[in-house]
Amino acid sequence: MKNPNIVILGAGYGGIITAVKLQKSLGVNEANVTLVNKHSYHYQTTWLHENAAGTLHHDHTRIPIKDVINTSKINFVQDTVTEIKPSEKRVMLENGDLMYDYLVIGLGYEAATFGIPGLKEHAFTIGSINSARLIRQHIEYNFAKYNNEADKKQERLNLVVGGAGFTGIEFVGELANRIPQLCREYDIPREKVRIINVEAAPSALPGFDPELVEYAMNSLEGRGVEFKIGAMIKEVTENKLVFEKDEQREEIPTNTVVWAAGVRGNSLVEQAGFESNRGRTPVSDDLRPAGYDDVFIVGDCALLINEETERPYPPTAQIAIQMAEQTAANLTKLVKGDKHLEPFTPDLKGTVASLGHKDAIGVVFNDKKLFGWSASAMKKVIDNRYLLKLGGPGLVLKKGKLNFFQ
Repeated sequence: MKNPNIVILGAGYGGIITAVKLQKSLGVNEANVTLVNKHSYHYQTTWLHENAAGTLHHDHTRIPIKDVINTSKINFVQDTVTEIKPSEKRVMLENGDLMYDYLVIGLGYEAATFGIPGLKEHAFTIGSINSARLIRQHIEYNFAKYNNEADKKQERLNLVVGGAGFTGIEFVGELANRIPQLCREYDIPREKVRIINVEAAPSALPGFDPELVEYAMNSLEGRGVEFKIGAMIKEVTENKLVFEKDEQREEIPTNTVVWAAGVRGNSLVEQAGFESNRGRTPVSDDLRPAGYDDVFIVGDCALLINEETERPYPPTAQIAIQMAEQTAANLTKLVKGDKHLEPFTPDLKGTVASLGHKDAIGVVFNDKKLFGWSASAMKKVIDNRYLLKLGGPGLVLKKGKLNFFQ
């Protein structure tokens, strides 16, 4: 009997942890495991806002896949997925195709633009190492250009972030740290630079504890961040953003709009014919979509309902990692002939949002609230714990955030 082919698509949190766990639980004579990813590296998505602001170099955020994957046990294919054909048990790549007996889809997210005119064409998104690097270089270029023009354009120094959810808030926190350094470097008065956060909801960090939200906004406003809350973005052009608040339309001259207000699952999943809600596919408690016993979906592409709240679990790194661990355990069972799969139950340990240098907010350990340095230290603990899970103590020493006073 031939070994089953297990194909894992994507080396984000869900894909890479599935592969790491399978290389420990299955021998090479039990299954052929292939991991497909378009880059040669995995990256810490939760650090991209730091790369985009320029407060952390992108090389620190990316981890070579071959540093954590044993290529004598896992076949790594660097290629781009172009199509998934579940009826044929086949995955099409730019440079070939792969047949599978079991498929794990962990292809991550795309920006959801909600049809706002000009957003796709003129706004940046923080979605990858490359997009984060582009934002950093674009901001630095505008600062460098400002004093080299006779007609000094304010639009170069107005930095607008769309969305005050986790990504938006964490990014403006890093910008608030970075801007004073850039002002010194490029001889620009700090008061000339505006960091403007535009959010359509009636509050920043919608759904988060109000006391923590108030702390976050006070901290960020104290470092120069302006909030436009209850403001709906209507249009983005090459040199301005238009929003509506209290039935009044306003314009902000800017050529830097970073969109951080919405994500959807990878469109390839929807195109493959799986049921989809904004690119996320409903899965059962064993993380398989209805009608597909040979497919598991993890991370941002999976839609799993929390029965207590009757709302979907958020697409977070924490949940993607836990989904991956459960999927690897269930695949191991299937390969070994045990068809009784364990249900996935998220173990939510809390949430921490960085506000920049030595500052953060969080809820951990059954609703214990953290503010300031203690929350910032907890964020580093969480990040280091993931690196330990992924690659052991060596990876923590190489890539971890070990200085808790920075």
